[in-house]
Amino acid sequence: VDALSVHDILGTIPALVAVVYGPEHRLAYVNAAYATVFGPRPAGRTAREALPELDELGLLPLMDQVLRSGRPRTVKSRRVRAGAGRARDTYYTFTCTPIEVAANGPAPDPEVACVAPHKGVLVFGAEVTDQIESAERLRASEARQRAAAVTLQRSLLPQELEQPDDLRVAATYRPGGTDAAVGGDWYDVITLGGGRTALVIGDVMGRGVRAAAVMGQLRTAVRAYARLDLPPHEVLQLLDGLAAEIDASQIATCVYAVHDPNEGRLVYASAGHLPILVRDADGTVHRTAEPTGPPLGTLGTGGWLHTSGTVPLGPGAAAVLYTDGLVERRDKDIDHGVEALAAAFAGADDDPAVVCDRLLRSMRITDAHDDDVAILVVQHPERTGHDAELFHNAVLELHGGTEAAPRARAFASGVLASWRFAPELHDLGVLAASELVANSLQHGTPPMRLRLRRTDRRLIVEVTDGDDHLPRRRTAEPADEAGRGISIVATIASNWGSRRTPDGGKAVWCEFALPSP
Repeated sequence: VDALSVHDILGTIPALVAVVYGPEHRLAYVNAAYATVFGPRPAGRTAREALPELDELGLLPLMDQVLRSGRPRTVKSRRVRAGAGRARDTYYTFTCTPIEVAANGPAPDPEVACVAPHKGVLVFGAEVTDQIESAERLRASEARQRAAAVTLQRSLLPQELEQPDDLRVAATYRPGGTDAAVGGDWYDVITLGGGRTALVIGDVMGRGVRAAAVMGQLRTAVRAYARLDLPPHEVLQLLDGLAAEIDASQIATCVYAVHDPNEGRLVYASAGHLPILVRDADGTVHRTAEPTGPPLGTLGTGGWLHTSGTVPLGPGAAAVLYTDGLVERRDKDIDHGVEALAAAFAGADDDPAVVCDRLLRSMRITDAHDDDVAILVVQHPERTGHDAELFHNAVLELHGGTEAAPRARAFASGVLASWRFAPELHDLGVLAASELVANSLQHGTPPMRLRLRRTDRRLIVEVTDGDDHLPRRRTAEPADEAGRGISIVATIASNWGSRRTPDGGKAVWCEFALPSP
């Protein structure tokens, strides 16, 4: 080996090799591979003069460090642009290694300009173009898959939230950063009729198109189950069975809550989801209790049943439903994140859309955040002045007997006249109240109640009683003396429905759309 020259050792290596010496990095040698890429280089000149390509690649400061410290340094994936003899850009990883060119030994190679002992640097460049191009193709493929997942996710979320009469709502969805696969976060707002509104937020564990697809199926199922007007825990019970059928390996958390403006509260059920935060009119923020059941898709192993809870949400109050991406951090307990969110929510009393943005900023959610985030903000506004005149509520307790129906008609007529409805709408409202009361008197049990409610967009007529048998619309035969009440109501009203109440009775309601002002 001692008899071999530098050219014999390094000349046939396919990697780029250059040897420099001294503080000015004077060129001692370049091998054939280097000359093929950059052309021949004159020995003896400084690297800045003889090796301008190394200057362009930013290697000269690195060579200074190597010469001073005596330690090798490496820079990865430096691009050499296409030029003379190069049809395309190429990429090299350069390693600069400290060496010493000695004066003793065999006569130096003619190509080596250094004869005296000097400290120098050996620059070794290994081509990594194939690896870089493969990595870029992989990143492009992952980017396309992520874009497809984001597109699917957004298409499965509500394109426009339903806007209830009594609530102001806004929601936002923020996918994880560019290096994170899209998850299965979702939210929804569903108007149930009779002035009631269902609020939903959930999170499918896992990432990618599969999680988004499962999310879409669960969201569709929630909307279908919501139309049954079941209590929240029964909706989650049905959803749990469906989740296991869709994909037994996927687990999801979910909160399903129903707001009734007549009661001023949220009735909710939580399948392993984070607590709802509620801000009272005085700014106090409190959270709902622990989840009322396990995550969806897990009941088959334990036999647990979901239950419902309640939390006040009267005029002036607001609530925020959210997924774990908003509050969970790797270096902190999740309760710390929930407390930070509660502190931010306490001072956020703007429009719900503004509150969503403020919460994102307060929790430092940026485009680089590594998890999906979904937020649903709900406000039950206090109404004053002209706005308050558009919302009214009137209730009549019915005790049964032959005088109940005439009392109900007289009550409905007087209330609707005081609300200054047009004669046609007045008459339709009185007719609906009369039919619903008559149906309750015939098929229901005390206690009975007639409620008339108007909002800025609709008139709601609702009758409750103590019997839990839900009416259904049917076709009455010509000789039948009964069975036409619900059909009449369904014909004249914009919408109607019925549900069981928590006290064991039922409520039957109908709505009339008010003309636009």
